[in-house]
Amino acid sequence: MENTLPTIPAKRYFTIGEVGDLCGVKPHVLRYWEQEFTQLRPMKRRGNRRYYQHHEVLMIRRIRDLLYDQGFTISGARNKMQELMQSERDKKRNGEVLLEGVVEFDSEDAEAQISPPDQALKALASHAPAWLEFKAELLEIRDMLAPSH
Repeated sequence: MENTLPTIPAKRYFTIGEVGDLCGVKPHVLRYWEQEFTQLRPMKRRGNRRYYQHHEVLMIRRIRDLLYDQGFTISGARNKMQELMQSERDKKRNGEVLLEGVVEFDSEDAEAQISPPDQALKALASHAPAWLEFKAELLEIRDMLAPSH
């Protein structure tokens, strides 16, 4: 059912009403989930107004999926969320940070990323000849801007 949820806009903070609309959940349910899921801690400002960040909206969608679509109980969903959070921490600790939408690269690409700029450009150029043209243009601009000796 998550496929029918609207796209999350590129904003820094969301009100409880906006999050409710984005996640298909009523605001009172979100307030209840804050008590049940310790990972869910929106920032509170004047008058105890809640402001959620993008990662919290994603977390709420995940909680919603566990409860409504996969049939978990609150307790089961809480345990599953703790497992997922621990798994993410382990991945980060092991240097395996895998974010949604980020494509994995192989070790050759990784070497190119950390090697001197010319080697990196050569590695990239093997994938896209336009990089060589780009490098040549940049070198030309550098030479034009460099003071004459």
